[in-house]
Amino acid sequence: MTDVQSSPRGSYAEPYPHPSGARAPQIPREFLPRHVAVVMDGNGRWANARGLPRTEGHKAGERSLLDVVAGAVELGVEHISAYAFSTENWKRSPDEVAFIMRFTKEVMERQLETMASWGVRIRWSGRRPRLWNSVIKVLERCEEATRDNDRCTLTMCMNYGGRAELADAAASIAREVAAGRLDPRKISEKTVQQHLYVPDAPDVDLFLRSGGEHRTSNFMIWQAAYAEMIYLPEAWPDVDRRHLWQAVEEFARRDRRYGGAIDAVKPA
Repeated sequence: MTDVQSSPRGSYAEPYPHPSGARAPQIPREFLPRHVAVVMDGNGRWANARGLPRTEGHKAGERSLLDVVAGAVELGVEHISAYAFSTENWKRSPDEVAFIMRFTKEVMERQLETMASWGVRIRWSGRRPRLWNSVIKVLERCEEATRDNDRCTLTMCMNYGGRAELADAAASIAREVAAGRLDPRKISEKTVQQHLYVPDAPDVDLFLRSGGEHRTSNFMIWQAAYAEMIYLPEAWPDVDRRHLWQAVEEFARRDRRYGGAIDAVKPA
């Protein structure tokens, strides 16, 4: 991996244009999601439908991730979190798990310079135990190399699970209480937030899942409590920035009330 340095704000490169010539829609910032969570689903099914092994679907998904990040940068989305490998994905075949570990490391090494030039900050969220040390080292290298970038933050969620994150947060809080550093009577939602893997990340506004399934699959269940859910029928390798833009346009049209309501009685 070559040395990469963050660029000063204002000198970031623009992402490559979409091959179709499509341009990002003009959406007022107040209607943009600050944080988009992405479940990159359907890689294996995409490959099998073409008579290919599942690993070919993961390979094809690399360009989709890069293109969606490019689209987020063009729109002005500040945070995008990608579900790359879950705590449940260890149940897959050892060969597929090993491939995903190696491939994730290679993707981050391959795309670091490009994303850094766009002003993207890269972070990692997930558990250390079981995750390959070589993957951790590359993710930490990416974090360090892009720590000063502030155009868009890409959080790679590796060995991540929403329930695992909450369990780890609870354990961390319990240790603080046992050490006498925290009064249990003062534990609040803010306390839990402070003990999450990436405590300073904003809540998820838009939850985007490809592959046709309609579930969250244990992804960011705390952060996405009030997220707008959009499910794409396309498998992840068929997704690009235009799908993100369409989802954000749909998001901008939705009425987000966070539990509130207005009594709007229709006249008789």
